Amino acid sequence: MTAITHDDHHLPPRPVKDSQSQMAEVVLPNDANPLGNLLGGRLMHLIDIAGALAAHRHSRSYVVTASMDHIDFLAPVNIGDLLILKSSVNRAFNTSMEIGVKCWVENYIAATTRHVGSAYITFVAVDQNGRHHPVPHVIPETAEEKRRYEDAGRRRELRKQEQERRRQANRAIR
Repeated sequence: MTAITHDDHHLPPRPVKDSQSQMAEVVLPNDANPLGNLLGGRLMHLIDIAGALAAHRHSRSYVVTASMDHIDFLAPVNIGDLLILKSSVNRAFNTSMEIGVKCWVENYIAATTRHVGSAYITFVAVDQNGRHHPVPHVIPETAEEKRRYEDAGRRRELRKQEQERRRQANRAIR
């Protein structure tokens, strides 16, 4: 099997299913607030790790977190809960990738799950020296993957608009 070199700007596209990742974590008292709920910052940390797994799998390289521009905490996660984090690449651009992460709590006794959180994270592929390099495009195959692909393109445009708005606001302050 030939290794993909990241100097090649003609990387073959990869299907979403190749990046899909899952991790599980039991919520322990050290992870919780005084009410017995998982700390939001701890969930953000776990989301970052789950997202990085999908980004690594897609890009087959080192990745760094560029932004977490949206996160929803939908329901509390309690001490003793089994937290399942599922991630996949929504869309790949030149050197960056938007990753979607969904968080679930599994009640392993009742065999039920509930959606407790979601996030979108942008990762950038880097080499050993921290230089950005191209990533393969993604191939959305299912209707859900295609929807997420299109939505990721819209979110990217909104992020660019917001960056430009901030840049102009900062110039006006000086």
